[in-house]
Amino acid sequence: MDKQTNSTHSEFPADVLVPLDRSAPRRLREQVEHGLRAAVQDGRLAAGTLLPPSRALAGDLGVSRSVIVEAYRNLIADGYLVARRGSGTRVRDVAPADSIEPLSAPTAAARFVGGLPDTGTFPRREWYRHYRAALAGTPECRLTYPDPQGAPELRAALAGYLGRVRGVRTAPETMVITTGFTQALVLLCRVLRARGAKRIAVEDPCFAFHRRAVERTGIHVVPAPVDDDGIDVAWLREQQVAAVLVAPAHSYPTGAVLSPQRRGELVRWAQRHDVLVIEDDYDAEFRYDRAPAGAVQGLDPEHVVYAGGASKTLSPALRLGWAAVPKSLVSDLVQEKFFDDMGSGLLEQLALARLVEDGGFTRHLRRVRPIYRGRRDAALKALAAHFPEATPTGAAAGRHVYVRLPPGTDENGLLDDARARGALVEGAAQHWADPERAAPAFVLGYGRFAEHALPGLIAAIAAAHRSRNSRQQS
Repeated sequence: MDKQTNSTHSEFPADVLVPLDRSAPRRLREQVEHGLRAAVQDGRLAAGTLLPPSRALAGDLGVSRSVIVEAYRNLIADGYLVARRGSGTRVRDVAPADSIEPLSAPTAAARFVGGLPDTGTFPRREWYRHYRAALAGTPECRLTYPDPQGAPELRAALAGYLGRVRGVRTAPETMVITTGFTQALVLLCRVLRARGAKRIAVEDPCFAFHRRAVERTGIHVVPAPVDDDGIDVAWLREQQVAAVLVAPAHSYPTGAVLSPQRRGELVRWAQRHDVLVIEDDYDAEFRYDRAPAGAVQGLDPEHVVYAGGASKTLSPALRLGWAAVPKSLVSDLVQEKFFDDMGSGLLEQLALARLVEDGGFTRHLRRVRPIYRGRRDAALKALAAHFPEATPTGAAAGRHVYVRLPPGTDENGLLDDARARGALVEGAAQHWADPERAAPAFVLGYGRFAEHALPGLIAAIAAAHRSRNSRQQS
């Protein structure tokens, strides 16, 4: 973290003033951490500033090197600093919200505003080590078109991991590797359509991009109402559909969790009508205030497809996803995958398999959960302080909060005004089948923002709301 000899930057590390009081009850590490954080917040350490190597700063302050190493590590985790091999430790450059290019619906990229992970948390060193090992250990005979079902090593690693952590009942033979959840969904829809399916129920609201992806396969989407207990299974019983798409652990965007009673009802409905439940488990690993709930797939592997991906846990750049599917669907799904792209990249699959098998994937999740929880807490605190008129929901898990606006608020107008103040957030109405029926709300994605950046973002939205109210009343 503190090597400077190979840095491509010409500047010298900045001298840093960190006052220490050895008579104070606060530990030295906490004082160092507090001093550096304050220097970043008030601008004394500007974005991009190169900090002294840990050994050098320890010598200047008269403390052990471990004190500085731990302080740097915590500030990196909190989003204040960033470390790169060969480039040292620097003050992180947190881009202001208005530097993000505004996106016009219905572009696919618009979905990322509410759900992106912090790319700075990606475990680069472990990934690089596993990728190199995968490349070195792969014989030449495997450097051809990959198995369209997926590398056996990754299917085995994921089957074991998902069984332990999510209660998924599967085996390597019933796992299919995809480029992400969306590809798994599209391939499943093609298979179902080839078998005569005409209608699929989808949560309403839901992730709008998934609704459009299903429609593009030629299948008619039937919006299924969602309340605080998840999808309305009683409503489903009255419909003629071949499948239903649900996110039971954390419905997007509202954050509703499918209740235990409805879980059982959903599976019994699928069994009675011999239809398919497609389970989107996009962010179940990130939970904060509630006990984990196992995957619905564990209740009936022959009527539920479990699908997830690396986009929310590691990085969307990997383009790796997976699906645990009923035995009756494996062959047709693999055939669709083959004709779609002839298989996902082998080396990336082998690297991920190694990361899962040696515990690196679990270690990564344990490391980043408290980071996102801290950001979630900061977002909720800022909403309470700056925007008490709004009501946050669905905050017990994930990396976004669904924020209900006061009745009568012009959602689009507020978000336009907030953007002009430097706060680009995702409107909620687009995720409803009929946006005109949606109550005003927005999706606050806090995953990409350091804790200290969130109050300003939320204060700007609140200021835009008050300004609009003032203009309307005058």
